[in-house]
Parts: sequence; C-alpha cells; structure tokens
Amino acid sequence: MADEPQSGDELLIERDGHVVVLTINRPRQLNAFSRSVRTRLSELWPELDADPDVRAIVVTAAGDRAFSSGGDVSELDGAEDYPRYTARQAGVFKPTIVAINGLCASAGLHFVADSDIVICSENATFFDTHVHVGQVSALEPIGLARRIPLGEVLRMVTLGKAYRIDAQRALAIGLVSEVVPFERLRERAVELAHIAASASPQTVKVSLQAIWGSLDMGLDEGLKHGYRLLQAHLDHPDATEGPAAFMAKREPRWTV
Repeated sequence: MADEPQSGDELLIERDGHVVVLTINRPRQLNAFSRSVRTRLSELWPELDADPDVRAIVVTAAGDRAFSSGGDVSELDGAEDYPRYTARQAGVFKPTIVAINGLCASAGLHFVADSDIVICSENATFFDTHVHVGQVSALEPIGLARRIPLGEVLRMVTLGKAYRIDAQRALAIGLVSEVVPFERLRERAVELAHIAASASPQTVKVSLQAIWGSLDMGLDEGLKHGYRLLQAHLDHPDATEGPAAFMAKREPRWTV
C-alpha cells in the first residue's frame, strides 16, 4: 500500500506501526494542492481503507510556513468532479488526525472540516480566500458550520483574506482541539494516532460512522441510526473480547 517516500514526491506516505502519516510536500508552493496531489489522495484513501494493518491516519504538510494555501490557482481551468481527497469525502471511517502547521487556507480547510481530530501549531492561522480570487466558497464552510459557530464561518467567507483566525482563537471556538509548539506538532499527532490505533478497529470505525452519519439526520433519526449500528456490533468478536480482556487484566486481541 504505502509508497517509499522520495524527497521529490508531492505526497509523502510513511508507515509507523498501525499508523500512516501523509505529508503534503510542496513547501515552496505553500503546499497548495496540485491536481496530482488531489488525484493521489483520491486513489490512496480506498487503499488505506482496505489495508487491515492501517488503523489510524495522520495528515500534515512539509515545512513550518503552511499546511496548505488551498488549491493551486494555476490549475483552476474548469469544473472538476466532487472531491475525494479527505477521508470523509472518500467514505473512509478510520480515525484521521490532521496536524495544521502555519497557514491553512481555502481548500486546506477541507481537512479541518472532515478530520476526526484537528490539532495545530502555535503559528497556525485559518482563513478562506475564495471570494478574493473569484471562486465560490461552499464545501469547506458547509462542513465547518457543523464544527464551529455559524457566525465565524460567515465572517470567514464574507471577509475572505482580511479575516484570519489564529491558533488561540481556533482553540476557543472549537476549530482545533489542541495547540502545540511547531516542533511537537507531528510527534503529538502521531502519538494521538497510536492511541486511536490501540482501540478495536471495528469499534472505532462503527462509532465514527454513527457520529458522522447522524449529522445528515434529525436527532431522533440520528439516535436510531446509532442504535442500529450499536446493536449490529454486538455480534462482532470485539464486543466480547473487550470485556473478557478487561476482566482478565490482559491486553485485548482485536479482530482485524
């Protein structure tokens, strides 16, 4: 599944036990998403989903200046298919942690909206430049409106490049759940991924499906959706292995 990372690759793929780290590697372009990066991510998510040894994924970027400045404007030459370059867009429910270093703008916000855990460095800033380059801002703010106050989303979109959310403001409004020094960012993201990877893979996957799926439903329907998934999981081996391991005071042996 995982490629051997090369210094010239625009997307680095590294394995650390049950964790895969994806690094956008275009620091000179402020890690703007090129067509090749978007295509490779779209191809990669189904591969990660199909690999039972992959239990958690970290997404970050090279350098300390930017996670991503957005889509590469030199390639904005027409309509594209619906994006499939985040886990949620690709229908993948393995735990995904995004580590935001430096600025995160426009299309980079897809990963903030769609990841399970979002952390950032102290120098991180978040903003949306779509309206100042003549582009409609739609998918990213619609996703973000499920995570942070609508007023913040509307302000970000309407004021464009003039409104920036710094790391501490991002933490205060729930855009990120943790702020760390840049030097600790990748290490902390991988640490969190290993914690997620230590749980029952099937249980984590189904839990995330229940939560993300409920966002498209009313409260009652969402609760019933979650309960159906909960009930169905009772037939899975991990549902009995977890309590058995706890009672025996041993590490659980999860089904993969």
